[in-house]
Amino acid sequence: MSNRLLLIDDDEDLRELLATALRAEGYVVEVVADGAKALALLETQQFNAVITDINLIGMSGIDLCTLLSSTYPELPVIMITGQGNMDVAIAAIRAGAYDFITKPILLDALCIAVRRAVERQQLRSEVRRLREVVESSQQMDGMVGASPVIQRIYELIDRVAKSDASVIIHGETGTGKELAARALHDRSLRRKAPFIAINCAALPSALLESELFGHVRGAFTDARQARAGLFIQANGGTLFLDEIGELPLEIQAKLLRALQERKVRPVGSDTEVPFDARLISATSIDLESAVEEKRFRRDLHYRLNVMIILMPPLRSRGNDVLLLAQHFLKKEALRQNKKVTSIGVEVARKLLDYDWPGNVRELGNCMERAVALTERSELSVADLPDKLRQYQSSHLVIDTANPDELLPLVEMERRYVRRVLSAVNGNKTRAAKVLGLDRRSFYRRLARLAKQAPDLDSTG
Repeated sequence: MSNRLLLIDDDEDLRELLATALRAEGYVVEVVADGAKALALLETQQFNAVITDINLIGMSGIDLCTLLSSTYPELPVIMITGQGNMDVAIAAIRAGAYDFITKPILLDALCIAVRRAVERQQLRSEVRRLREVVESSQQMDGMVGASPVIQRIYELIDRVAKSDASVIIHGETGTGKELAARALHDRSLRRKAPFIAINCAALPSALLESELFGHVRGAFTDARQARAGLFIQANGGTLFLDEIGELPLEIQAKLLRALQERKVRPVGSDTEVPFDARLISATSIDLESAVEEKRFRRDLHYRLNVMIILMPPLRSRGNDVLLLAQHFLKKEALRQNKKVTSIGVEVARKLLDYDWPGNVRELGNCMERAVALTERSELSVADLPDKLRQYQSSHLVIDTANPDELLPLVEMERRYVRRVLSAVNGNKTRAAKVLGLDRRSFYRRLARLAKQAPDLDSTG
């Protein structure tokens, strides 16, 4: 079913005029003269919206709308009336009408109303479908998504899991890199052994070295007893190094030697200890740029870069936003003991329009807050954070005659740069090439734009 309309009017000339105009907009239009024929047609066919005159032979448009609202609650009804008074408007709204158009009919206004109604119906149907997908728990080891781009990630994880080679997972902060690493471990032959994770950006250099490689008793002031490092603790399993791009240079050298020799030397020891752990690393920065800037060792980059998984940003995953939102809603409703079961259509529209600079993690936080605030069984726009309610899309409006819709040049530049970064998964080296700039010029421009838009970070 796609863009199918049911038009009901007992005025044959007007009926054909409206049908012709709507067909010219790409809709498939079925026409009938009265409510009884409309109801018979609805029993055998599906439509995205109904357009009906209020004054019909037999059943009135108001009565028909009331019946449709109870029988087909997701089907929007647009009412046509020659009586543009408040009483008629109130009656139409009470009957459940989505919108109403007054005569004489302006065809442009009708097409706009129909387009909005169809979009709303399709979005409502998608929200319901995705809720059913969540209920059936179709996900991969905690990763939720049905879009083609995330399905390709699932397939790649299945293939890569069978290997014992090092894997590096690239992706913006909050895209689910650790979930992908855990999925790799859980689907590998090492799944019965430990999965050990550490964030390389969370610890100072001296402590990080001890955590990774271990230490002997007396190696430093607080070393009252020997301690095995994470490489040894992960023996037989998987060691996950998150944000490896933040690893200090001196530890990078020791990590490279450990990977080459498959041995580690604890801090303060003269003896090397062999280990058997698969290394999976992750980064949210552009390691190629870090290598060029001497912040990351080229030889270590080659060693880690045997197999690559690129986690897509949430804004490139289409309706996965709604699928994840429903997943988080179900999870938070259970945790908070709230009877919230669904998201409203306008909420869904806001979630799809937003850019999600914080990706899946930001969406999870948003849904946790919304569930905590709502007093209803269905989330409304009022439950969303201010930044979502007030968000302006990054779509560039150029083909318009309305000067109010046009943007300042600096805003156009900011939105276009954000769009390019999204297309290349945040890889600033590739973004610079797409924009025709050398790396230094691109970073200067990014720093200037970042002062106006914090989500355009120039440091990563």
